[in-house]
Amino acid sequence: MQQRKMFSPIDLHMHSLASDGTMTPHDLVQRVHDSGVQVMALTDHDNTAGLLEAGLKAAELGIQLIPGVEVSSEWETQGIHIVGLFVDPENTVLQEGLARIMAFRDWRATEISRLLEQVGIPGAEEGARAMAGSRMVGRSHFCRWLVRQGHCADASEAFGKYLGRGCKAYVPSDWIPMIEAVQWINSAGGSAIVAHPGRYKLSATRLRNLLTAFREAGGAGLEVCSGSQAAGDREHLGRLAKELKMLGSLGSDFHGPDVGHAAIGQLLPLPDGVEPVWAQAGIHFH
Repeated sequence: MQQRKMFSPIDLHMHSLASDGTMTPHDLVQRVHDSGVQVMALTDHDNTAGLLEAGLKAAELGIQLIPGVEVSSEWETQGIHIVGLFVDPENTVLQEGLARIMAFRDWRATEISRLLEQVGIPGAEEGARAMAGSRMVGRSHFCRWLVRQGHCADASEAFGKYLGRGCKAYVPSDWIPMIEAVQWINSAGGSAIVAHPGRYKLSATRLRNLLTAFREAGGAGLEVCSGSQAAGDREHLGRLAKELKMLGSLGSDFHGPDVGHAAIGQLLPLPDGVEPVWAQAGIHFH
């Protein structure tokens, strides 16, 4: 296959300190500008708290900011992240739904801390919240705190010993049904996109079933190109998008300069024939 330049002027999946990223919304937008990306979406997990700050900086720098969110959901016991693009952050249905998820996250943080204290590691919730810098606390914040405090050598040990499934401080997630996440996003005037479908380790049949159920629920498309899934998934996901008549999106899933995944804008283009989600909003690139 002919090699194509691995840079996109549009990047529709990234995170700030408002969720589990490591940069403020202000600094993230500055980095987006410096990278050469012209259109970005801020898609923090389960909240839109960073959008105002990001919007002010984007207007200053001439960056087009698409308001977004990444909603934690579940389909047939499988955790599925749904990116909402072009959402109205003031929408009541969306905000009431996100508040439900944040309440669960608060409870889970307290429970993880309780389990860590049982194995001789006190103060974890306070430490994780300090690492977070915002209300949204996830396992990544506990992971960073465990490493910083010297309880674990690295993230792999933190998840392998304490935070991963079946480990000493693992608390099962109780996310909302996928169909609800789609309804919230649609109510807010947004487009619902399956985030990084290549990461879910589903069989070909299960992946098709997921995407079909998502489309039937009112979902718009899927991330065909993602910085947090294998580049080789692009062709297969592109074919699925075309066969199922779904829109294609792309995003680095950027969390910070030292946190895995791709750099901002370092993405292959959508395969030929895949209709981009941004085209419906009148955004075009040549």
